[in-house]
Amino acid sequence: MAHARPRRRQRIQALVVAAMLLLSSALFTARLPLAAASARLPNTTARLLLFAGLPSSSPLRAFCPRARPSPATCSAFSSSATMAADNPLLVADFDFPPFDRVEPSHVRPGIRELLTRLEGELEELEKGVEPSWGKLVEPLERITDRLEVIWGMVDHLKAVKDSADLRSAIEEVQPDKVKFLLRLGQSKPIYEAFKAIRNSSDWESLNDARKRIVEAQIKEAVLSGVALEDEQREKFNQIEQELEKLTQKFSENVLDATKKFEKVITDKKEIDGLPATALGLAAQTAVTKGHENATAENGPWIITLDAPSYIAVMQHARNRALREEVYRAYLTRASSGELDNTDIIAQILKLRLEKAKILGYKNYAEVSMAQKMATVDRVEELLEKLRAASWDHAVKDMEDLKNFAKDSGSPEATDLTHWDLNFWSERLRESKYDINEEALRPYFALPKVMDGLFTLANKLFGVNVEPADGLAPVWHSDVKFYCVKDSSNSPVAYFYFDPYSRPSEKRGGAWMNVVFSRSRVLARNGLPARLPVAHMVCNQTPPVGDKPSLMTFREVETVFHEFGHALQHMLTKQDEGYVAGIRGVEWDAVELPSQFMENWCYHKDTLLSIAKHYETGETLPEEIYAKLVAAKNFRAGTFSLRQIRFASVDMELHTTYDPYGSLSIYDVDRRVAERTQVLAPLPEDRFLCSFSHIFAGGYAAGYYSYKWAEVLSADAFSAFEDAGLDNEKAIVETGRRFRETVLALGGGKSPLEVFVSFRGREPSPEPLLRHNGLLPVAA
Repeated sequence: MAHARPRRRQRIQALVVAAMLLLSSALFTARLPLAAASARLPNTTARLLLFAGLPSSSPLRAFCPRARPSPATCSAFSSSATMAADNPLLVADFDFPPFDRVEPSHVRPGIRELLTRLEGELEELEKGVEPSWGKLVEPLERITDRLEVIWGMVDHLKAVKDSADLRSAIEEVQPDKVKFLLRLGQSKPIYEAFKAIRNSSDWESLNDARKRIVEAQIKEAVLSGVALEDEQREKFNQIEQELEKLTQKFSENVLDATKKFEKVITDKKEIDGLPATALGLAAQTAVTKGHENATAENGPWIITLDAPSYIAVMQHARNRALREEVYRAYLTRASSGELDNTDIIAQILKLRLEKAKILGYKNYAEVSMAQKMATVDRVEELLEKLRAASWDHAVKDMEDLKNFAKDSGSPEATDLTHWDLNFWSERLRESKYDINEEALRPYFALPKVMDGLFTLANKLFGVNVEPADGLAPVWHSDVKFYCVKDSSNSPVAYFYFDPYSRPSEKRGGAWMNVVFSRSRVLARNGLPARLPVAHMVCNQTPPVGDKPSLMTFREVETVFHEFGHALQHMLTKQDEGYVAGIRGVEWDAVELPSQFMENWCYHKDTLLSIAKHYETGETLPEEIYAKLVAAKNFRAGTFSLRQIRFASVDMELHTTYDPYGSLSIYDVDRRVAERTQVLAPLPEDRFLCSFSHIFAGGYAAGYYSYKWAEVLSADAFSAFEDAGLDNEKAIVETGRRFRETVLALGGGKSPLEVFVSFRGREPSPEPLLRHNGLLPVAA
């Protein structure tokens, strides 16, 4: 450009002036969005020059993701500024994602344009790649983060605001996304550059976090097929594309099958036993389905398979026929008709096995374990140890239930089956501990629970959580937004909380996920690092009428659990984005903070601080607290075996099972159930068809992670028990140590190193067995 002829240079200068005048008019007169203002600039050259001359502080640099943009990148961004003006997925910079503006119509053009831009940046990186942090890892982090943030926004909206249009749009662009990720994962220039760092004389001078990043990138590249050639690579890529489609379809079928079941009830006798909260929810559901005059007292009522409705029926409905109908519907979700997941599971298992063999592994479990703490042998050893410790307790649980039903004079006692277990368990719990979970709901109003949870976080970790509604766009009016501040009142993180069930558009379960990771490379607004942002999603009973959301104790535990995940993400002190927060943490250790937080639900001071009657303000009586603690291990053997069944069938399907053989997946499940379930499953049991964790989530050959991490979390909490749960000073000191290790270090050190740095020794399974009442206290 310095060699332009005088006349051409004058024309360019004139265009720049014109551009700036137009820009001023657009920004300050018409008050157009920045991207729209850019679209009015007269030509690409003028825009390019305008960008190049902007000071680093200018808000117009939001168009380019780089602090010092290359001409190629800026040209790519500015040439499609018109599209960006209309498409929130193409806004190049924002403090918080524009969840409120994203529509299904934005997905196809937005994701395709984003991938085109990132493809250009990747090619540019590969051309000039050097085995150095600044020339390899930092630009790579910018590329991967941009895709993770934007795709994460779309994927999140599908989970919480599902629609046919959004599904269709995502389904159409998903192959493009997978193709780009494969292109990125199989980039030999990048792979060779990481290997060069690993083999360089500077390797030993790198800190632990950077070493972990390099080693993880090399391993991920190998598992992404970087070493494959020609036909093998093509086949591998086809498998990845097909698996993405199949897992997506599996998830959609589960959601649709859950939504499909609706039972309208007009005779109150049919739902005798359902508590007031369940009746209110059933009537509220009826109103949303067109029964405008439905009331909790007079109906009609609609029962669904959404968790709050399903659980209420199974625990409280005296109508055994209703329990059976709802149980069978739940157990056979997505197992028949056009929503049948059986063939999808078979295809997934075949493709996973084929993928493993292409990569040189015997089975898919070995592929899964390549990036985890455990090995297949160690997982099987742990599961068997826990199974053996749980079995006799579970047998006794069943005997107790049968005897209680018999003593109650129930005709069901001689034929107790699956749809009776939860009902009679609740009756036995009420009788044995004088606890009625429904009667406790008024003591667990969501606002007070959150206040108590935040008070605990302040005591343990020295942070303040403050409402920040209005600061960030949200996807639904139910969603709350919070800011987390340190002791100096400076923000360290933010999070969204979407608490309530919305069966028509929101998938079931509870989860936490990443919006932004902490990152030095992606720092903004003069901060040393970009602050982490998370979202927490639950599916608890929504407010009914003028009452707040009144929670069961299990729902309280769920909120504490998800907040534990969020804390590890938000309180990280790791500035390298690839290992900040929960990123880079081995999957079988990631449940440690979440399960650790559940323990505090039984801590006296914590529980009594949140358990306040929503109308009177009365604190939960101490004798009821004592009963809750006494009931903590009620049917612990049964619940332990349930998790072991899920983990064991997952491992068997991904290790020894032959998806081309004569045995079906249901044969495998029944065989596993023989040693993990006291009451044999029904012949028509099809729970695998809705087992989203392993067929549509991240837990394939990894469901054992819940038990693996539970060992870690129970042992971590035992550090507080050793210090003294009544010793305020010791709790604070131990909490700060937990923050500085488990919560702060992220994936920058191996989970075992992190655990040892907190606990002073390697983990033991005994605290878990003791906490669950499966070992004598003396042990």
